Amino acid sequence: MDFTFTKEQQAAAETARTVFADVAPDAVPSPALTPTAVADDLDRPLWKRLAATDLLGLLVAPEHGGTGLDAVALCLVLRESARVLARVPLLETAAVAHVLQHHAPADTAAALLPDVSAGRLVLTAAAHGTTGHEPAERAVTARHDGTHWILDGTTDHVPWAHHADLTAVPAHTTDGRTVLALLPRDHGGLALDAQYGTHGERLARLRLDAVRLPADRVLDSADAWPALRALLTTGTCALALGLGEQVLALTSQYTGKREQFGHPVATFQAVAVQAADRYIDLRAMEATLWQAAWRVSTGADASLPAEADLAVAKIWASEGVRRVVQTAQHLHGGFGADTDYPLHRYHAWAKYLELSLGPAAAHEETLGDLIAAHPLD
Repeated sequence: MDFTFTKEQQAAAETARTVFADVAPDAVPSPALTPTAVADDLDRPLWKRLAATDLLGLLVAPEHGGTGLDAVALCLVLRESARVLARVPLLETAAVAHVLQHHAPADTAAALLPDVSAGRLVLTAAAHGTTGHEPAERAVTARHDGTHWILDGTTDHVPWAHHADLTAVPAHTTDGRTVLALLPRDHGGLALDAQYGTHGERLARLRLDAVRLPADRVLDSADAWPALRALLTTGTCALALGLGEQVLALTSQYTGKREQFGHPVATFQAVAVQAADRYIDLRAMEATLWQAAWRVSTGADASLPAEADLAVAKIWASEGVRRVVQTAQHLHGGFGADTDYPLHRYHAWAKYLELSLGPAAAHEETLGDLIAAHPLD
């Protein structure tokens, strides 16, 4: 078996490293010192560079201006973006574009995807619902009305919705199906309320009151929402991995220079053991991420459905990224909370990612149910 990345995937990662090389994680005010949003907009100059290097069309077919790669390539790029806390909806745009590519009517895909690849169209998704515990599609209802769909409901914590041109909103129908609506930001019947994440970025509560959309802007495919949810999950795990790796690198640099009793604190057994434990966390996060990304990319059969691999990846990512940043704060001492030092920003982003992924206990329960439903031979 060959576990190496393809040349195309490696090229995407190398391009991402170049693009993100000059991105400063402290380019905006600290979330600890900002009561509302840390910035009024996403990082538009970075967004233009991503478009110029073909990274926005990573999952878009060449006929629509993209490069036609897969979820593994996207995760490699997201891993690099998280190292610098890139303030762009790269994951959301790529994930929604992927679903458009495979599940939207041909005319809809042809009308939207070239603008995505060129950076002219920003996409996001409403993946959290209202409570965070019930499925996101239960937050909004959709009913068919001739050539249109009517949507009602409220969905919370939508990233980048104030800046995105279209938001993909899952909604349930009266006959138990889930559709995926492509909702313009300024559409009639839609109101956006400001919410804020732990990382200081502005989120949105979407309130839909009899929002009317034409049929070609609603993906009535049973596979559209599961595909989007799986890709968003995998990408979030990749962000957690990249962030955690950068935090451990910061910790290694600091403990290698900080001295106590005439020796670097990194040479103390208690410090070394804690850092080693976090390194193991990161390697487990990495292994489970690539397993999940491979299943999402290939649709390969296994004893358990792909949801099991996603659950395992989420368990390690949500727990692992929390342990990494907590240990980093401990080993940095009071310096880790200094708002002139970037570690506290990584901690704030890590908490946002952990909350986005959901509690590990819930994913363990999901995994247990899948194992029970699919007995192994």
